[in-house]
Amino acid sequence: MQRRGFLAMVGAAFVVGCNKVAETEAGANLLSAAERWHMGAQRLLRDRSALAPEYPRSKISPFFRGNGSTDPQNGDYQAQAAAGFADWRLEVRGLVDNPLSLTLDNIRRLPQRTQVTRHDCVEGWSAIGEWTGPQLGTLLEAADLRGDAKFIVFRCTDNLNGDDYYESIDMVDAFHPQTIIAHSLNGEALPVRNGAPLRVRIERQLGYKHAKYLTAVEAVASLDGIGRGKGGYWEDRGYQWYAGI
Repeated sequence: MQRRGFLAMVGAAFVVGCNKVAETEAGANLLSAAERWHMGAQRLLRDRSALAPEYPRSKISPFFRGNGSTDPQNGDYQAQAAAGFADWRLEVRGLVDNPLSLTLDNIRRLPQRTQVTRHDCVEGWSAIGEWTGPQLGTLLEAADLRGDAKFIVFRCTDNLNGDDYYESIDMVDAFHPQTIIAHSLNGEALPVRNGAPLRVRIERQLGYKHAKYLTAVEAVASLDGIGRGKGGYWEDRGYQWYAGI
């Protein structure tokens, strides 16, 4: 926990200053090199499948706060929420040979993983919660992921400042055993503030990578041409793409 907390603090400090640094070409190149070193060092020093710490249920935080979007008003989200997300679909698409359109019931019927983990926000707060859902790798295997797929893009229904939220990871994190599509928090359906009805959990990365309000999982060969090409809503605004802790 101490190591994760320290790295979260360092990540927060880095992000606070990165926008101004990234305004110059030299600064942008420096940040890009530092990010590549960070990712390479972490994966060299730790087994790629090494698990983030998991905790007993007695450690679950009494309240798991929401952050960022906590009640989307765009599209038909409010109508979907009022109907208990009965018509919600999660698409698995892109570079797959067997595209999927899954209902919440389909997702709950898949093999499930439950994990009690700590969420570290780049803003400096943390919370422990119990998450349940199928492993992302299970969905990708069912969709027959193609060999030319290099990244997974998470599409979301929430919109910030006129831009749709999205995130992305590479295949190492996509098939990590703790990367799940969560539909439950602490044994109950996800609250709206925490991303109902579906959010991704990527337990070895900072909180902004854990995209909420999921509508699609998209396999792509490149992140170019998606958003501003940096791999995520916040990354397009200066955050690190690889936020490993």
